[in-house]
Amino acid sequence: MVPAQNGRVTNVAKNQTRKPAPKTAAARGTAARSANGKPKAAAAAKAPAATSRAKPAAAAKSASKALPFPAIVTLKHFAEWASANHSVPKKQAIAMFNDFVADIGRVLKGGSKIRIPNLGILQVRLRPARPARKGRNPATGEEIQIKASKASKKVAFRAAKALNETI
Repeated sequence: MVPAQNGRVTNVAKNQTRKPAPKTAAARGTAARSANGKPKAAAAAKAPAATSRAKPAAAAKSASKALPFPAIVTLKHFAEWASANHSVPKKQAIAMFNDFVADIGRVLKGGSKIRIPNLGILQVRLRPARPARKGRNPATGEEIQIKASKASKKVAFRAAKALNETI
């Protein structure tokens, strides 16, 4: 690197070190792929031994234990993991989880608590209505009227001891 006249550092010997040529699909032991990402039929027929190799460690690993987890895990992620771990079609697993969430909403609307061992308790908490009242503006000391608030419902979750210890 040599300083140029304008004060910038420039690379005098560009391309001095060359990268090795990339390996072909056959050399890597994988099937050649077309532009759409699907394996080419001719390449798969030429190298059947390369595609028949399987990694036993990867097959034994659970799909839900693959790290790192996404920043936000969605219901779809859980359905994919359940699909992989329990030999259920992915669409069926997604439908099962969606129905499970609908059932939780229906049960909570009915007024029941939901207790899931090692996870926690879901319940609806009622917040009573508050009547209108008078208060004071702390900055000026002026008396103001505070409006009444309506009664409201809120879903509350209390984590189980086992979940807290896991975290």
